Amino acid sequence: MESRAQDGVSGEGRVDVSVLIPTLDEEAYLPGTLDGLRRQSFDGALEFLFIDGRSTDRTRQLLESAASEDPRIRILDNPERGIPYALNIGLRSARGSFIARMDAHTIYPPDYLAHGVARLRRGDAEWISGPQIPYGTDAGSRAVAAALETRLGVGGASFRNATREIEVDAGYTGVWRAATLIAHGGWEESWTVNEDGELAARLRAAGGRIVCVPEMGARYVPRNSLRSLARQYWRYGQFRAKTSAAHPESMRRSHVLPPLLILTLLAAALPLGKLSRLPRLGAVLYALALGATGVSRGGAEPRQVAAVPVVLITMHIAWGTGFLVGCARFGAPVRALRCLIRATS
Repeated sequence: MESRAQDGVSGEGRVDVSVLIPTLDEEAYLPGTLDGLRRQSFDGALEFLFIDGRSTDRTRQLLESAASEDPRIRILDNPERGIPYALNIGLRSARGSFIARMDAHTIYPPDYLAHGVARLRRGDAEWISGPQIPYGTDAGSRAVAAALETRLGVGGASFRNATREIEVDAGYTGVWRAATLIAHGGWEESWTVNEDGELAARLRAAGGRIVCVPEMGARYVPRNSLRSLARQYWRYGQFRAKTSAAHPESMRRSHVLPPLLILTLLAAALPLGKLSRLPRLGAVLYALALGATGVSRGGAEPRQVAAVPVVLITMHIAWGTGFLVGCARFGAPVRALRCLIRATS
């Protein structure tokens, strides 16, 4: 099902960039999202495709009201509700020569699309993205944002804090040529999480390059409770294991650290005598690293000093446990581990 304004660009009209925005119960973020889209300073024709997963709040009503005022907005139905389904529905309906993915709970700079398209036109890269900048809006999300800005929070994700253009192994949202996405078959719908990581692995395996441009830095609002954060990272870990098993070359050394932490903590808790000494030492060093990270981020504010380590350990344990569950669910990434061992030997 599709809702379209009647007095705007026709179905045959020229569109330069089609922006895909999956939505599901985004009522709280939509006003800011719509304002950000309207402020995009792009010299060309845009269309905004909101692919809604049958939201149960006022998301749909807000979108229909916006579409009645802005002919560039179209609303598409996503009965499967998941993100990769939404993106593929949008890709099939898109009329633009370029495709951008933008999230409803992220604040993009006004020249995001302009920078992305200009960089694509220069050639030598197939996916242009920007740094993923955590931005807290309440006490909970600010604590998570503070943790995500630390070395223990960033992990090996270089796209989180790029200060110059760099090549990355995966991007946060971004801009592509429509022909590139179509050639790669769009997003893999069996990856309900880490769909961008899986697409990045396929694109890079085919010789494509992904670059991160600092001018395209986008602020996203992280989870604001430990429970929702743990659920998010538990799912991330599971599907990272699936991606690593399917695309061994996509695994980074940092992906192995959280599951190793879980195994270390388990070994430290077991009555293994002298064999427990090394894992217990590892647990102590990890605790010291958490404390030092909290102090470095929190400064003189006691709440921040306490919150950052708690957020980090929640992320690490949830991700690491999820990865081990993912190994059981999707198969252990044995080939990926062999690739890492060969690379470090």
